[in-house]
Amino acid sequence: MSLGSFCLVLHGHLPYVLRHGVWPHGEDWLYEATAETYLPLLTMIDECAFLNGNPRLTIGLTPILLEQLSHEYFKDGFEHYLADRVERARADHAEFQRAGDAHKAHLAEWWEEYFLKLGEQFAKLDRDIPRAYAALAQRGLIEIITSNATHAYMPLLMEDSSIRAQLRAGLASSERILGFRPKGAWLPECAYRPCGHWAPPIPWGGARDRTGLEYLVADEGITYFFVENHLIEQSRSEYFHNGAWHKVSWDEAPNNPQRGWRSVHEPVWVSSDGSSTTRVMAVARDPKICEQVWSGVVGYPGDGVYLEFHKKQGAKRGLRYWKVTGRDVDMGQKQPYQPDDIAGKIFANAQHFCNVVKQRLREYRQQTGRHGMVVACFDAELFGHWWFEGPRFLRDVMLALNADPDVDLCTVQEHLDRHPPDKIASLPAGSWGEGGDYRVWANDKINWMWEIEYRCEALFGKLTFTLPWRERKALREILEKAGRELLLLQASDWPFVVTRQQAVDYGIKRFMQHVARFECLADIAEKMGSDSKYLGKLSEVEKFEVKDADVHDVVFPKIDLNWWNA
Repeated sequence: MSLGSFCLVLHGHLPYVLRHGVWPHGEDWLYEATAETYLPLLTMIDECAFLNGNPRLTIGLTPILLEQLSHEYFKDGFEHYLADRVERARADHAEFQRAGDAHKAHLAEWWEEYFLKLGEQFAKLDRDIPRAYAALAQRGLIEIITSNATHAYMPLLMEDSSIRAQLRAGLASSERILGFRPKGAWLPECAYRPCGHWAPPIPWGGARDRTGLEYLVADEGITYFFVENHLIEQSRSEYFHNGAWHKVSWDEAPNNPQRGWRSVHEPVWVSSDGSSTTRVMAVARDPKICEQVWSGVVGYPGDGVYLEFHKKQGAKRGLRYWKVTGRDVDMGQKQPYQPDDIAGKIFANAQHFCNVVKQRLREYRQQTGRHGMVVACFDAELFGHWWFEGPRFLRDVMLALNADPDVDLCTVQEHLDRHPPDKIASLPAGSWGEGGDYRVWANDKINWMWEIEYRCEALFGKLTFTLPWRERKALREILEKAGRELLLLQASDWPFVVTRQQAVDYGIKRFMQHVARFECLADIAEKMGSDSKYLGKLSEVEKFEVKDADVHDVVFPKIDLNWWNA
């Protein structure tokens, strides 16, 4: 009998960047992630399968990421990007040869071969990365989970209709592109809000009672979502199941520790209103496992032999030729990368990681006698993009745990099917990141964004409620375009980069561009609503505004205004 289950979860997401800049902020984000993460992960999964090691990976592909990866504009741009990488490697090779640096000249050839192989892989996939992942899911090698449409921060949206629209739009995209409807979901930023009294982060509309997010996601057919560990650890116990549901005190954890209350090693049914009627489960990540990778102090990627992320040859789109060397080593003192030194270090790190997983499961079994789960959640781009050797590390972890009888390597849904929760809990509000609350996405730096967003929500609600779009196709099409812009301006990425002082100008520009397009389209819709013949009277400026939105914002081709109906 195994000690418990291990679930590896990768959250794949990038904001909408197509036709909105290239470098340093814009499409290159998507091209780099594709070249260094999404294609290498496919290779890693295929290698595991070839070696009879079932990878059992749970990967989130957000709808806005799927929309971009499946678009022809991205496919053409990515091929140009790979060609540029090859030419850059060849130019570096010539430069290193002239300087008499044989080792870096060898590394330039290594980079050239790397990008040529990516081009061959992309062509072999018929340039369709989402379809490749969907095929792996259909074979049972991986599980794909979804999210809302544009990674909107749902607890702070003003109207539940906006939350429902984000979820419905996201699920529609996932189903259209993948060919099936995922059951699991990644709540953007792991942000959760229970039912009850809610006040917006700015003085707008006043406080009110709101529905818990668990009911909104369950209404759309989602069976589970992920939360940060502190939401489970600070939860209130509500019910346990022993033939039937039995009500318990809110502080049952210390009274009955053998049942696994408030443990990240067990999922729970979620009910924030104290009811035993619940339809969705919450799964928490294990912070002690995750810190083995992401920690800046003890994380594996900081080992000196691995490829240095920050130092590049030249300026724009430079390639990397140096290793980490040491955690506190100045950039000017970084030593040349040695690819032949990597295999042994990856193996050692993978073995250590697997042993920590087993230790966590063993400790939980000894404490409770129960079959626990260890969930390791990471941003997908950590593996390959930030940590170049990351996909090879995952391959070794998957192969090692697949062969280990002490650990059930499985997807999240497989674990939930085999070991359904026997507890119902009420979770507090919270998120990942600083403070474990909403402060990164609601603070003095960005509250002006929420004021604008709430105004856009209110205006769109008014227009879809009062205008006769069901009877007038031309009006409906303009409102659909406005709805697309509303979804795009709601992305949590824009306030995040502003708060974190990462690409601040780009985040503000992108937010305001979508706001401006939304307002122009909303204004046109209002005029059309008052005059059935108005479409033929569009001014040259108005025609340009409609075309501008169509040219720049090429995702979500089929918007359904009924998504906003509560």
